[in-house]
Amino acid sequence: MATERYEQTLDFLFNRLQAFHRLGATAYKPGLHTTEALSEAFGAPHKQLRVIHVGGTNGKGSVSHLLAAVLQEAGYRVGLYTSPHLLDFNERIRVNGKPISHQEVIDFTDRFRAMNDSELDPSFFELATVMAFEHFVRQQVDLAVVEVGLGGRLDSTNIVNPVMTVVTNISKDHTALLGDTLAEIATEKAGIFKPGVPAIVGESDGEGIRESFRAIAAQAGAPIEFADDEILYNDSEMLIDGICYHGTAYGDIQCELQGDCQTRNTNTVLHALRCLEKLGYDIPHSAVSEGFAHVTQSTGLMGRWMKVSERPTIICDTGHNPGAWQYLGPRLASMPGQVTMILGFVSDKDLSHILPWIPAEATLHFVQPSTPRAASAESVAATAQAYGLSGKVHLPEDNESGSVADGVKAAIADTPSDGTIFVGGSTFVVADFLATLPGLPIASREQKDKR
Repeated sequence: MATERYEQTLDFLFNRLQAFHRLGATAYKPGLHTTEALSEAFGAPHKQLRVIHVGGTNGKGSVSHLLAAVLQEAGYRVGLYTSPHLLDFNERIRVNGKPISHQEVIDFTDRFRAMNDSELDPSFFELATVMAFEHFVRQQVDLAVVEVGLGGRLDSTNIVNPVMTVVTNISKDHTALLGDTLAEIATEKAGIFKPGVPAIVGESDGEGIRESFRAIAAQAGAPIEFADDEILYNDSEMLIDGICYHGTAYGDIQCELQGDCQTRNTNTVLHALRCLEKLGYDIPHSAVSEGFAHVTQSTGLMGRWMKVSERPTIICDTGHNPGAWQYLGPRLASMPGQVTMILGFVSDKDLSHILPWIPAEATLHFVQPSTPRAASAESVAATAQAYGLSGKVHLPEDNESGSVADGVKAAIADTPSDGTIFVGGSTFVVADFLATLPGLPIASREQKDKR
Protein backbone atom coordinates (compact mmCIF):
# COMPACT_ATOMS: atom_id res chain seq x y z
CA MET A 1 0.00 0.00 0.00
CA ALA A 2 2.81 2.42 0.88
CA THR A 3 4.49 1.75 -2.46
CA GLU A 4 1.23 2.40 -4.30
CA ARG A 5 0.71 5.68 -2.42
CA TYR A 6 4.24 6.77 -3.30
CA GLU A 7 3.67 5.97 -6.97
CA GLN A 8 0.44 7.98 -6.89
CA THR A 9 2.30 10.88 -5.30
CA LEU A 10 5.02 10.77 -7.95
CA ASP A 11 2.35 10.68 -10.63
CA PHE A 12 0.96 13.93 -9.22
CA LEU A 13 4.41 15.53 -8.98
CA PHE A 14 5.61 14.48 -12.43
CA ASN A 15 2.46 14.52 -14.52
CA ARG A 16 0.03 17.00 -12.98
CA LEU A 17 2.56 19.69 -12.18
CA GLN A 18 4.68 21.31 -14.87
CA ALA A 19 7.98 19.39 -14.74
CA PHE A 20 10.95 20.74 -16.72
CA HIS A 21 12.79 17.43 -16.70
CA ARG A 22 9.87 15.90 -18.61
CA LEU A 23 8.50 18.78 -20.69
CA GLY A 24 11.44 21.12 -21.19
CA ALA A 25 11.13 24.88 -21.61
CA THR A 26 7.33 24.90 -21.48
CA ALA A 27 7.54 23.92 -17.80
CA TYR A 28 10.08 26.61 -16.89
CA LYS A 29 8.48 29.26 -14.67
CA PRO A 30 11.00 32.06 -14.14
CA GLY A 31 10.48 34.22 -11.10
CA LEU A 32 10.39 33.83 -7.35
CA HIS A 33 6.88 34.94 -6.38
CA THR A 34 5.25 31.49 -6.40
CA THR A 35 8.12 29.81 -4.54
CA GLU A 36 8.19 32.54 -1.90
CA ALA A 37 4.42 32.35 -1.39
CA LEU A 38 4.51 28.56 -1.19
CA SER A 39 7.38 28.64 1.30
CA GLU A 40 5.50 31.16 3.43
CA ALA A 41 2.50 28.83 3.42
CA PHE A 42 4.73 26.13 4.90
CA GLY A 43 6.23 28.36 7.59
CA ALA A 44 8.96 30.06 5.52
CA PRO A 45 11.65 27.37 5.92
CA HIS A 46 13.88 29.25 3.47
CA LYS A 47 14.36 31.96 6.11
CA GLN A 48 15.51 29.44 8.73
CA LEU A 49 18.38 27.84 6.82
CA ARG A 50 22.07 28.59 6.47
CA VAL A 51 22.74 27.84 2.82
CA ILE A 52 25.67 27.35 0.48
CA HIS A 53 24.15 28.20 -2.91
CA VAL A 54 25.86 26.53 -5.89
CA GLY A 55 25.20 27.44 -9.53
CA GLY A 56 26.96 27.17 -12.88
CA THR A 57 26.60 25.34 -16.17
CA ASN A 58 28.76 22.28 -15.45
CA GLY A 59 30.27 20.85 -12.29
CA LYS A 60 27.75 22.27 -9.83
CA GLY A 61 26.58 18.76 -8.92
CA SER A 62 30.10 17.50 -8.23
CA VAL A 63 30.99 20.66 -6.28
CA SER A 64 27.78 20.45 -4.24
CA HIS A 65 28.35 16.80 -3.34
CA LEU A 66 32.01 17.35 -2.46
CA LEU A 67 31.16 20.27 -0.18
CA ALA A 68 28.42 18.25 1.50
CA ALA A 69 30.71 15.24 1.97
CA VAL A 70 33.50 17.32 3.55
CA LEU A 71 31.11 19.17 5.86
CA GLN A 72 29.52 15.88 6.95
CA GLU A 73 32.97 14.51 7.80
CA ALA A 74 33.64 17.73 9.73
CA GLY A 75 30.74 16.87 12.02
CA TYR A 76 28.05 19.13 10.60
CA ARG A 77 24.52 18.00 9.84
CA VAL A 78 24.20 18.79 6.15
CA GLY A 79 21.21 19.05 3.85
CA LEU A 80 21.82 18.52 0.14
CA TYR A 81 19.36 19.55 -2.57
CA THR A 82 20.29 18.64 -6.15
CA SER A 83 18.64 17.91 -9.48
CA PRO A 84 17.77 16.01 -11.51
CA HIS A 85 17.41 12.58 -9.95
CA LEU A 86 18.45 9.40 -11.74
CA LEU A 87 16.41 6.56 -10.26
CA ASP A 88 14.14 7.94 -7.53
CA PHE A 89 12.79 11.41 -6.82
CA ASN A 90 13.98 11.25 -3.22
CA GLU A 91 17.64 11.36 -4.38
CA ARG A 92 17.15 15.11 -4.74
CA ILE A 93 16.70 15.74 -1.01
CA ARG A 94 19.23 14.29 1.44
CA VAL A 95 20.44 14.88 4.97
CA ASN A 96 23.92 13.50 5.69
CA GLY A 97 23.51 11.34 2.61
CA LYS A 98 20.15 9.83 3.60
CA PRO A 99 17.33 10.55 1.14
CA ILE A 100 14.02 11.93 2.33
CA SER A 101 11.70 8.99 3.02
CA HIS A 102 8.88 8.04 0.67
CA GLN A 103 6.40 8.68 3.47
CA GLU A 104 7.69 12.20 4.01
CA VAL A 105 7.31 12.92 0.29
CA ILE A 106 3.73 11.62 0.48
CA ASP A 107 2.93 13.64 3.61
CA PHE A 108 4.28 16.93 2.26
CA THR A 109 2.45 16.51 -1.05
CA ASP A 110 -0.78 15.65 0.77
CA ARG A 111 -0.48 18.78 2.89
CA PHE A 112 0.04 20.88 -0.22
CA ARG A 113 -2.98 19.36 -1.95
CA ALA A 114 -5.10 19.94 1.15
CA MET A 115 -4.38 23.68 1.02
CA ASN A 116 -6.72 24.01 -1.96
CA ASP A 117 -5.37 27.50 -2.64
CA SER A 118 -6.16 28.40 -6.24
CA GLU A 119 -3.54 31.15 -6.21
CA LEU A 120 -0.75 28.66 -5.60
CA ASP A 121 -0.05 26.84 -8.83
CA PRO A 122 3.59 25.77 -8.47
CA SER A 123 5.68 23.90 -10.96
CA PHE A 124 7.21 20.55 -10.03
CA PHE A 125 10.53 22.22 -9.20
CA GLU A 126 8.96 24.96 -7.09
CA LEU A 127 7.12 22.40 -4.97
CA ALA A 128 10.18 20.15 -4.70
CA THR A 129 12.31 23.10 -3.58
CA VAL A 130 9.99 24.04 -0.74
CA MET A 131 9.68 20.35 0.20
CA ALA A 132 13.48 20.22 0.51
CA PHE A 133 13.71 23.38 2.59
CA GLU A 134 11.00 22.25 4.99
CA HIS A 135 12.65 18.82 5.33
CA PHE A 136 15.98 20.44 6.16
CA VAL A 137 14.38 22.59 8.86
CA ARG A 138 12.59 19.57 10.32
CA GLN A 139 15.88 17.68 10.33
CA GLN A 140 17.65 20.62 12.02
CA VAL A 141 20.54 20.79 9.57
CA ASP A 142 23.52 23.01 10.36
CA LEU A 143 24.04 23.85 6.70
CA ALA A 144 22.19 23.18 3.47
CA VAL A 145 24.06 22.85 0.18
CA VAL A 146 21.54 23.92 -2.45
CA GLU A 147 22.20 23.41 -6.15
CA VAL A 148 20.58 25.85 -8.56
CA GLY A 149 18.13 24.18 -10.92
CA LEU A 150 18.44 26.35 -14.04
CA GLY A 151 20.06 29.74 -14.42
CA GLY A 152 20.23 31.51 -11.09
CA ARG A 153 18.58 34.92 -10.94
CA LEU A 154 15.05 33.59 -11.47
CA ASP A 155 15.59 30.04 -10.24
CA SER A 156 13.26 28.84 -7.48
CA THR A 157 16.16 28.19 -5.13
CA ASN A 158 17.11 31.88 -5.20
CA ILE A 159 14.73 32.75 -2.36
CA VAL A 160 17.42 31.73 0.16
CA ASN A 161 19.77 34.03 2.05
CA PRO A 162 23.08 32.14 1.73
CA VAL A 163 26.28 32.32 3.74
CA MET A 164 28.28 31.77 0.53
CA THR A 165 27.54 31.49 -3.19
CA VAL A 166 29.48 29.48 -5.76
CA VAL A 167 29.27 29.60 -9.56
CA THR A 168 31.34 26.81 -11.08
CA ASN A 169 31.62 27.88 -14.72
CA ILE A 170 29.74 29.13 -17.77
CA SER A 171 29.10 27.48 -21.13
CA LYS A 172 26.27 27.56 -23.62
CA ASP A 173 23.26 25.59 -22.44
CA HIS A 174 19.56 26.45 -22.30
CA THR A 175 20.34 29.49 -24.46
CA ALA A 176 16.65 30.02 -25.29
CA LEU A 177 16.03 30.69 -21.61
CA LEU A 178 19.29 32.20 -20.37
CA GLY A 179 20.73 34.13 -23.33
CA ASP A 180 22.72 33.58 -26.49
CA THR A 181 26.13 34.79 -25.31
CA LEU A 182 28.36 33.60 -22.50
CA ALA A 183 28.21 37.07 -20.95
CA GLU A 184 24.40 36.97 -20.90
CA ILE A 185 24.41 33.49 -19.35
CA ALA A 186 26.97 34.64 -16.77
CA THR A 187 24.69 37.51 -15.81
CA GLU A 188 21.83 35.08 -15.16
CA LYS A 189 24.06 32.69 -13.17
CA ALA A 190 25.47 35.58 -11.11
CA GLY A 191 21.92 36.47 -10.07
CA ILE A 192 22.44 34.36 -6.94
CA PHE A 193 24.99 36.86 -5.55
CA LYS A 194 23.75 38.58 -2.39
CA PRO A 195 24.81 41.73 -0.47
CA GLY A 196 27.80 41.07 1.76
CA VAL A 197 27.82 37.34 0.94
CA PRO A 198 31.15 36.05 -0.45
CA ALA A 199 30.95 34.72 -4.01
CA ILE A 200 33.33 32.14 -5.49
CA VAL A 201 33.60 31.81 -9.27
CA GLY A 202 35.32 28.60 -10.32
CA GLU A 203 36.15 29.28 -13.98
CA SER A 204 35.90 32.65 -15.70
CA ASP A 205 37.44 32.08 -19.14
CA GLY A 206 35.48 33.35 -22.11
CA GLU A 207 34.57 36.64 -23.72
CA GLY A 208 32.84 38.97 -21.31
CA ILE A 209 32.39 36.38 -18.52
CA ARG A 210 34.65 37.90 -15.88
CA GLU A 211 33.39 41.40 -16.62
CA SER A 212 29.79 40.24 -16.21
CA PHE A 213 30.55 38.57 -12.89
CA ARG A 214 32.37 41.66 -11.59
CA ALA A 215 29.52 43.95 -12.61
CA ILE A 216 26.81 41.85 -10.95
CA ALA A 217 28.93 41.35 -7.81
CA ALA A 218 29.49 45.11 -7.54
CA GLN A 219 25.80 45.79 -8.08
CA ALA A 220 24.87 43.25 -5.40
CA GLY A 221 27.58 44.33 -3.00
CA ALA A 222 29.07 40.83 -2.91
CA PRO A 223 32.81 40.29 -2.42
CA ILE A 224 33.95 38.11 -5.34
CA GLU A 225 36.83 35.66 -5.70
CA PHE A 226 37.93 34.02 -8.96
CA ALA A 227 39.25 30.54 -8.17
CA ASP A 228 41.12 30.23 -11.46
CA ASP A 229 43.42 33.07 -10.35
CA GLU A 230 45.00 30.69 -7.81
CA ILE A 231 45.30 26.92 -8.05
CA LEU A 232 45.20 25.60 -4.49
CA TYR A 233 47.17 22.41 -5.16
CA ASN A 234 50.64 21.89 -6.58
CA ASP A 235 49.78 19.18 -9.10
CA SER A 236 47.29 16.41 -9.77
CA GLU A 237 48.02 12.74 -10.41
CA MET A 238 45.57 10.58 -12.34
CA LEU A 239 45.11 7.20 -10.64
CA ILE A 240 43.17 4.11 -11.64
CA ASP A 241 40.49 4.82 -9.05
CA GLY A 242 40.57 8.59 -8.81
CA ILE A 243 42.79 11.66 -8.74
CA CYS A 244 45.38 12.61 -6.11
CA TYR A 245 45.91 16.31 -5.47
CA HIS A 246 49.33 17.08 -4.05
CA GLY A 247 50.24 20.04 -1.89
CA THR A 248 46.87 21.38 -0.81
CA ALA A 249 46.42 23.28 2.44
CA TYR A 250 45.00 20.01 3.78
CA GLY A 251 47.92 17.88 2.61
CA ASP A 252 47.68 15.39 -0.25
CA ILE A 253 44.06 14.43 -0.88
CA GLN A 254 42.70 11.69 -3.12
CA CYS A 255 39.30 12.13 -4.75
CA GLU A 256 37.35 9.21 -6.15
CA LEU A 257 35.73 11.41 -8.81
CA GLN A 258 37.46 10.99 -12.16
CA GLY A 259 37.52 12.98 -15.37
CA ASP A 260 39.62 15.94 -16.47
CA CYS A 261 36.91 18.40 -15.42
CA GLN A 262 37.29 17.34 -11.80
CA THR A 263 40.62 19.14 -11.38
CA ARG A 264 38.81 22.44 -11.90
CA ASN A 265 35.92 21.40 -9.67
CA THR A 266 38.39 20.49 -6.94
CA ASN A 267 40.06 23.88 -7.11
CA THR A 268 36.65 25.52 -6.80
CA VAL A 269 35.84 23.38 -3.75
CA LEU A 270 39.18 24.20 -2.10
CA HIS A 271 38.48 27.92 -2.51
CA ALA A 272 35.00 27.43 -1.07
CA LEU A 273 36.38 25.53 1.93
CA ARG A 274 38.92 28.25 2.58
CA CYS A 275 36.11 30.80 2.49
CA LEU A 276 34.00 28.75 4.90
CA GLU A 277 36.93 28.59 7.33
CA LYS A 278 37.17 32.39 7.19
CA LEU A 279 33.46 32.48 8.03
CA GLY A 280 34.19 30.48 11.19
CA TYR A 281 33.43 26.92 10.14
CA ASP A 282 35.80 24.29 11.53
CA ILE A 283 37.04 22.00 8.76
CA PRO A 284 39.75 19.57 9.92
CA HIS A 285 42.23 18.18 7.42
CA SER A 286 40.87 14.70 8.01
CA ALA A 287 37.38 15.85 6.98
CA VAL A 288 38.66 17.04 3.61
CA SER A 289 40.61 13.84 3.05
CA GLU A 290 37.70 11.57 3.98
CA GLY A 291 35.10 13.68 2.21
CA PHE A 292 36.97 13.63 -1.10
CA ALA A 293 37.85 9.95 -0.80
CA HIS A 294 34.29 8.75 -0.12
CA VAL A 295 32.04 11.36 -1.72
CA THR A 296 29.86 8.88 -3.62
CA GLN A 297 29.20 6.73 -0.56
CA SER A 298 28.65 9.74 1.71
CA THR A 299 26.25 11.60 -0.56
CA GLY A 300 24.85 9.08 -3.06
CA LEU A 301 26.44 10.84 -6.06
CA MET A 302 26.08 8.90 -9.31
CA GLY A 303 26.78 9.43 -12.98
CA ARG A 304 30.08 11.37 -12.95
CA TRP A 305 32.51 9.29 -15.03
CA MET A 306 31.01 6.40 -13.10
CA LYS A 307 32.61 3.01 -13.73
CA VAL A 308 30.09 0.24 -13.18
CA SER A 309 31.91 -2.77 -14.59
CA GLU A 310 35.12 -4.12 -16.06
CA ARG A 311 35.87 -6.49 -18.96
CA PRO A 312 34.66 -4.56 -20.81
CA THR A 313 34.96 -1.35 -18.84
CA ILE A 314 31.55 0.33 -18.71
CA ILE A 315 31.38 4.01 -17.82
CA CYS A 316 28.43 6.39 -17.69
CA ASP A 317 28.44 10.16 -17.42
CA THR A 318 25.59 12.66 -17.28
CA GLY A 319 27.52 15.40 -19.14
CA HIS A 320 25.08 16.77 -21.72
CA ASN A 321 26.34 20.11 -23.03
CA PRO A 322 29.41 21.51 -24.85
CA GLY A 323 31.16 22.45 -21.62
CA ALA A 324 31.02 18.82 -20.49
CA TRP A 325 31.89 17.29 -23.86
CA GLN A 326 35.05 19.33 -24.27
CA TYR A 327 36.38 17.10 -21.48
CA LEU A 328 34.52 13.87 -22.26
CA GLY A 329 35.47 13.77 -25.94
CA PRO A 330 39.27 13.87 -25.50
CA ARG A 331 39.07 11.50 -22.53
CA LEU A 332 37.19 8.92 -24.60
CA ALA A 333 39.52 9.39 -27.57
CA SER A 334 42.47 8.56 -25.30
CA MET A 335 40.98 5.30 -24.00
CA PRO A 336 42.89 2.16 -25.09
CA GLY A 337 41.21 -0.47 -27.23
CA GLN A 338 37.81 -0.24 -28.85
CA VAL A 339 35.53 2.52 -27.60
CA THR A 340 31.81 1.86 -27.96
CA MET A 341 29.41 4.69 -27.23
CA ILE A 342 25.70 4.51 -26.42
CA LEU A 343 24.35 7.98 -27.11
CA GLY A 344 20.96 9.64 -26.71
CA PHE A 345 19.83 13.23 -26.28
CA VAL A 346 16.81 15.38 -25.55
CA SER A 347 15.13 17.18 -28.41
CA ASP A 348 16.00 20.73 -27.34
CA LYS A 349 19.75 20.08 -27.29
CA ASP A 350 21.90 21.78 -29.95
CA LEU A 351 24.03 18.86 -31.12
CA SER A 352 26.21 21.01 -33.35
CA HIS A 353 28.38 21.85 -30.33
CA ILE A 354 28.54 18.25 -29.05
CA LEU A 355 28.88 15.89 -32.02
CA PRO A 356 32.26 17.33 -33.12
CA TRP A 357 33.67 16.02 -29.82
CA ILE A 358 32.64 12.41 -30.51
CA PRO A 359 35.73 10.33 -31.41
CA ALA A 360 35.50 9.47 -35.11
CA GLU A 361 36.84 5.96 -34.54
CA ALA A 362 34.27 5.04 -31.87
CA THR A 363 31.59 2.41 -32.48
CA LEU A 364 28.25 4.17 -31.99
CA HIS A 365 24.81 3.03 -30.83
CA PHE A 366 22.09 5.67 -31.04
CA VAL A 367 19.28 5.29 -28.49
CA GLN A 368 16.17 7.12 -27.33
CA PRO A 369 15.78 7.72 -23.58
CA SER A 370 12.41 7.18 -21.91
CA THR A 371 11.27 10.78 -21.54
CA PRO A 372 8.76 12.87 -23.49
CA ARG A 373 11.63 15.28 -24.23
CA ALA A 374 13.71 12.62 -26.00
CA ALA A 375 15.11 13.17 -29.46
CA SER A 376 14.46 10.10 -31.57
CA ALA A 377 17.41 7.82 -32.19
CA GLU A 378 16.79 8.20 -35.94
CA SER A 379 16.99 12.01 -35.80
CA VAL A 380 20.22 11.95 -33.78
CA ALA A 381 21.76 9.45 -36.20
CA ALA A 382 20.73 11.61 -39.15
CA THR A 383 22.27 14.71 -37.59
CA ALA A 384 25.43 12.77 -36.73
CA GLN A 385 25.94 11.81 -40.38
CA ALA A 386 26.74 15.44 -41.17
CA TYR A 387 29.74 15.08 -38.86
CA GLY A 388 30.95 11.85 -40.43
CA LEU A 389 29.49 9.71 -37.66
CA SER A 390 27.40 6.61 -38.15
CA GLY A 391 26.22 3.72 -36.04
CA LYS A 392 23.39 1.38 -35.19
CA VAL A 393 20.00 2.89 -34.40
CA HIS A 394 17.96 1.30 -31.62
CA LEU A 395 14.24 2.03 -31.80
CA PRO A 396 12.08 1.96 -28.66
CA GLU A 397 9.44 -0.74 -28.44
CA ASP A 398 6.93 1.90 -27.36
CA ASN A 399 6.96 5.60 -26.47
CA GLU A 400 7.51 4.96 -22.78
CA SER A 401 10.21 2.33 -22.54
CA GLY A 402 12.97 3.97 -24.59
CA SER A 403 15.73 1.93 -26.21
CA VAL A 404 18.72 2.36 -23.89
CA ALA A 405 18.59 -1.20 -22.53
CA ASP A 406 18.61 -2.60 -26.07
CA GLY A 407 21.58 -0.41 -26.99
CA VAL A 408 23.53 -1.51 -23.92
CA LYS A 409 22.98 -5.20 -24.62
CA ALA A 410 24.07 -4.78 -28.24
CA ALA A 411 27.16 -2.81 -27.20
CA ILE A 412 28.21 -5.48 -24.70
CA ALA A 413 27.84 -8.14 -27.38
CA ASP A 414 30.13 -6.41 -29.88
CA THR A 415 32.76 -4.88 -27.58
CA PRO A 416 35.95 -6.84 -26.79
CA SER A 417 36.66 -7.52 -23.13
CA ASP A 418 39.59 -5.06 -23.18
CA GLY A 419 37.43 -2.30 -24.66
CA THR A 420 35.39 0.52 -23.15
CA ILE A 421 31.65 1.14 -23.34
CA PHE A 422 30.46 4.68 -22.65
CA VAL A 423 26.83 5.50 -21.87
CA GLY A 424 25.70 9.12 -21.99
CA GLY A 425 24.60 12.18 -23.92
CA SER A 426 21.74 12.88 -21.52
CA THR A 427 20.93 12.45 -17.86
CA PHE A 428 17.92 10.43 -18.99
CA VAL A 429 20.12 7.96 -20.89
CA VAL A 430 22.22 7.41 -17.76
CA ALA A 431 19.07 7.01 -15.65
CA ASP A 432 17.68 4.39 -18.06
CA PHE A 433 21.03 2.62 -18.04
CA LEU A 434 21.35 2.50 -14.25
CA ALA A 435 17.84 1.09 -14.04
CA THR A 436 18.99 -1.87 -16.17
CA LEU A 437 22.08 -2.74 -14.14
CA PRO A 438 20.68 -5.77 -12.27
CA GLY A 439 19.85 -7.43 -15.60
CA LEU A 440 23.04 -6.72 -17.50
CA PRO A 441 24.78 -9.87 -18.75
CA ILE A 442 28.13 -8.79 -17.27
CA ALA A 443 28.69 -11.96 -15.25
CA SER A 444 28.22 -14.28 -18.21
CA ARG A 445 30.66 -12.19 -20.24
CA GLU A 446 33.24 -12.37 -17.47
CA GLN A 447 32.85 -16.15 -17.25
CA LYS A 448 33.29 -16.52 -21.00
CA ASP A 449 36.50 -14.48 -20.92
CA LYS A 450 37.89 -16.56 -18.04
CA ARG A 451 37.36 -19.76 -20.01
